[in-house]
Order: sequence, then C-alpha cells, then structure tokens
Amino acid sequence: MRKSIVVIGLQWGDEGKGKIVDLLSSQVAAVIRFQGGHNAGHTLVVDGAKTILHLIPSGILREGVVNVIGNGVVVSPDALSSEIEMLESKGIPARSRLKVSTECPLVLSCHVALDLVREHKAGGTKIGTTGRGIGPAYEDKVARRTVRIGDVFDTRSCIEKIERLYDYHNFVLTKYHGVAPIEVHTTQEELTQFAELVRPLACDTVELLQGLSGQILFEGAQGSLLDVDFGTYPFVTSSNTVAGAAITGSGANLFEIDEVIGVVKAYTTRVGAGPFPSELNDRDGETLAQRGQEFGSTTGRARRCGWLDVKALRRTIQINGVTKIYLMKFDVLDTFKEIKICVDYEGDSNIQSAFSSNPSGTLSVKPVYESLPGWESDTTSVRSYAELPKEAQTYVERLKELLGVEIAGISVGASRDAMVNSHQLLNP
Repeated sequence: MRKSIVVIGLQWGDEGKGKIVDLLSSQVAAVIRFQGGHNAGHTLVVDGAKTILHLIPSGILREGVVNVIGNGVVVSPDALSSEIEMLESKGIPARSRLKVSTECPLVLSCHVALDLVREHKAGGTKIGTTGRGIGPAYEDKVARRTVRIGDVFDTRSCIEKIERLYDYHNFVLTKYHGVAPIEVHTTQEELTQFAELVRPLACDTVELLQGLSGQILFEGAQGSLLDVDFGTYPFVTSSNTVAGAAITGSGANLFEIDEVIGVVKAYTTRVGAGPFPSELNDRDGETLAQRGQEFGSTTGRARRCGWLDVKALRRTIQINGVTKIYLMKFDVLDTFKEIKICVDYEGDSNIQSAFSSNPSGTLSVKPVYESLPGWESDTTSVRSYAELPKEAQTYVERLKELLGVEIAGISVGASRDAMVNSHQLLNP
C-alpha cells in the first residue's frame, strides 16, 4: 500500500517548503502542487546552484518524478512559459517531467490590472498582495466565468470566452476605477502560442493520479495563517492553504492522504500587511532579517520578522492534522545570546478573535514570551543531533514539548544536505 504525504507551511509562508519537498521527492512517484499561483516562491539549492520556482512543483529536479500542477492552482501562461524556459536553460528537462491539469484557471492581463488598481486605491488599508492577479483569477473561478487551460485548445470557443471576460473586467476598470481598458487581442494571440506549449503537458489529473503505482507528495504554497478561511482574514491569500485543499486541488481522493508534515521556521516572518503578535521592530528583528536574508523570492519585498509563535503554531497543527514538523533556518539563531518563544497572548487568549477582530491589521493582543539561552555558536556544519550545542538541543526539546509533535529534521543551511537528524519518513 502506497503512503502519500502533504507538505504544508504552518506560518505565513516562506517556511522552506521547497527544500523539504525536494528532499522527500527522491522517494515518490509524483509531486503535485494543489493551490496558489505564481505569487509563491520555492527556493532550492543543490550543489551550490539556486533554483527558484513559482508554479512548477519542487520535485522537478528529480529524474523519474512526475510533477503535476493541479486544478487548484491558477496558472499565468507567461509565468509558466518563463519557468519552463529557465529550467531548460539549466539543462533540466522540465517538459518531460511536467503535467498540468486542464481544469487550471488562467491568470490573464485583466486580472493583473484589477489587482494593481485595487491595491493602489486601497491606500493605507491595502492587504499587501503581490499584484500578480491571483485574487481576481480565483474570483473568476468562483463566479464561473474563468478561462481554463482546457479552453485554449478550442480557438473559436476560447476567443468568445476571452471577449466576454474582458468586456466584464474592462467595464469595471474604466467605469468604476477610471483607468484604461486592457487590450483583448494581445491576450488572444498569447493564448494561441501558449496552447502549443501546454498541449503535450495537459492532462486529467484524476486519471493520472489513479494510474500511479508509487507514492505521492502533495506540495502546498504560502502558509496556513494565510488560508482564506482559517488565516488572519482579511490579510490572507485567495486560496485554501491548509492540508484539506490537497484533495480538492489535485483530483486525489480522501483515502490518498496518510500523513501531513508541517514546515516551520525557527522564528516567524510574514510579507505584507496584517497582524503579527511576535513581530520585532528592534535590533533582534534586524538581525533575523539580515541573517535569514529575509526578502521574498517572488517579489523581493522585505519580510517582517519576529520570534517563533507557538500559540499560532498549535492552531495550525490542529487544523492540518500535523504529526511531524521540519524546523527550518535554525542556523539563523546561532548568534543570539537569548532566544524568545511566544507562548500566549495577553488581552485575548482566543487566537481566532485575536487575529481577525481588527480589520485594520493592528493588534488587540500582546505576546507572552518564554526566554531560553542561546548557543552562540555555528551550527551550519552540524549533521547529527548529538553534535548540536546543549542550548540548541534544549530549544528543540522545548518546542517539541510546547507543540506536541515530533521534529523530524532541522535545517541548518539552504542546501539540500544541510539537515540535522533528517531521516526517511516515507516507506520505500
């Protein structure tokens, strides 16, 4: 019996999921991405070479692994084409390893225009989107007016759908937002070219997954605190980022999931606006940002940094049914004399109301911290748990106690092999 696993982020994204998916993908038949768009960024470092992916699953570097973009992903034709070209320029045969669901909605120029003008007009109340059209594309999916990948193979029908879609959005852009309309003919020409690229890759993911005899790895994007239902609403992404979305976004059935693995930074970051109880606006926060090189791989935006928030993590562990976690960027804490962990909030112990009660994004709670001694030594060359400094082991053991789940591996660097106590989690 095959064993399939969901890899999910438990914070506000940027936890290092790509590295873990890449690490585990050597043992699976397929890796399937099940939500989000090219607003995500997964960074892989193998043999010193860095690869940044936005749409294509993080198993693409592995020979013999099928990589699937599931129906829950909104696909930008330009972004997918560029990513394939980037990989092939590095000698990675992306097209021979990649499949794309025919049910994927497309992110078009009208979506980007709407995203940008909305954020601009929001002023001080902006959410902090990437401006790449992801939200408007998901809106069209729910409104049943989207153009999907399967549509691009019927030229006449596709042109009619595009014209109706652009008529609708251009009315909103010109009459409501007061900006110029988006040219529809350019999009029609682009999709004609895109159809030739994507035709050999397009598939029915239900049939594809049912036909696989090996294990499946489900790859999430963003993080659980950005989930459109359970995150820090309205400062969230436009899709469900929790483990349950692996089913609806892939074509797998409920019995495919055997385990959910959570990926967590040893501290906390978030990009964009919204509540962040353990955020640091001091020298410690600057140190985390500098040592962690905390800039978005998709947008280049600086990330807000703070201490690890186990109050929020317990919530996302519960929602996702997580039994194991990987602790990432552990080495970023190497220089701290004292390390703090947010264990609770003053003012409101209910995390849901604490995160969602104030639509301006300001906080009604204050963090309650527990302090632990730092180890003040380099861990980047450590590969076994016993070699970690005593204080580092104390930090890990305290996290296990607070979170109630196993810590399966600890990342001490960006490269694939920079792992402590990493062991096989999947049955061969």
